[in-house]
Amino acid sequence: MQVINVPPTTGKEPTGLIVVLHGWGANAKDLASVVPFLNLPDYQFILPDAPFNHPQVAGGKAWYDFQQNNKGYFESKQLLNDWLQSLEKETSIPLSRTILSGFSQGAAMTLDVGLHLPLAGLVALSGYLHPVTESTTSAISPILLVHGRQDSVVPLSAAQKARDSLLAMGAKVQYQEFDMGHEIRPEVIALIRNFIVAQQK
Repeated sequence: MQVINVPPTTGKEPTGLIVVLHGWGANAKDLASVVPFLNLPDYQFILPDAPFNHPQVAGGKAWYDFQQNNKGYFESKQLLNDWLQSLEKETSIPLSRTILSGFSQGAAMTLDVGLHLPLAGLVALSGYLHPVTESTTSAISPILLVHGRQDSVVPLSAAQKARDSLLAMGAKVQYQEFDMGHEIRPEVIALIRNFIVAQQK
C-alpha cells in the first residue's frame, strides 16, 4: 500500500506506532494534516491509502464501494490484516504498542480488523460497525468511539449500536458524543491524545 510515514519529531526511537485510516473518497493526505495537532512527538504515524480508487472523487480512495454491494471489502480486510501484522518487522514496534485509528469508513475498517489483533488500542471516529464483526473470540483492545450528534453522513444511531455491540462482546469502550457533524474538531483531537497516552502507561 502507498503510505505517508511520519517519524517522531524528537529524533529518538518511537514510543509507539499510530496507524490512521482515512474515510471513503479521501486519501492519506486528508488526515496527515491532523497529525501535528495531536502533539505526540514521540510517536511514529503511518497513514495508508486505501487500495481502491473512489468511483466519483478524483484522487479519492475507498476501502470498498458502498454503491457496488460493498465490492472490495473482503480484499481490503485481508490486505489490512496482513499489512498490520507485517509492520512489526518493518518498524520494530510490536502490535502491543500500536494504535489503529480511522475516520468514517476507515473507522469501520479499524473496528473490523482491529478486533482480532492484539493492539494497544482502537480509535473509531464518526464510524460504524460492520455486521460481520459483531462476534470475536480474541481479547479486545481498549476502544475509543467518538461521534457527532449532527452527523448527516453516518447517523448517531450507528455509533450507539456499535458501542452497545462492543460492550456486549466484553470490550472496554470509551464513548463520547459531541455537538458536531461528520468532522474532527479540536476537542476530539484532545480526547484522542489522552486516550493514546493512557494506553501506553
